[in-house]
Amino acid sequence: MLEITKGLMQRVHIIVNGLVQGVYFRAFTKETADRLGLSGWVRNLPNGSVEAIAEGEEQILKDFVSDLKKGSLKARVDEVQIEHSDAKKEFPDFCILRS
Repeated sequence: MLEITKGLMQRVHIIVNGLVQGVYFRAFTKETADRLGLSGWVRNLPNGSVEAIAEGEEQILKDFVSDLKKGSLKARVDEVQIEHSDAKKEFPDFCILRS
């Protein structure tokens, strides 16, 4: 990686499909984001998937996505869709949105 990109703030929009509702997945996502120092949010979607937006340094976001692909202990992650964009710096912290 080039030195120029170190510390570059990015955003990821993530949709996680599988057995991810009712298995502590949103709380796991928040705990992971808090541990990594990310900002954003996570919420359940009506179709049974979980959606998250997170902002932080590029490498830390890669670690976050890697953890979400593994999931919480009772979760079963079948698919993770990821869109990358520039950070908008609109979140003061990471929270769970209520459906």
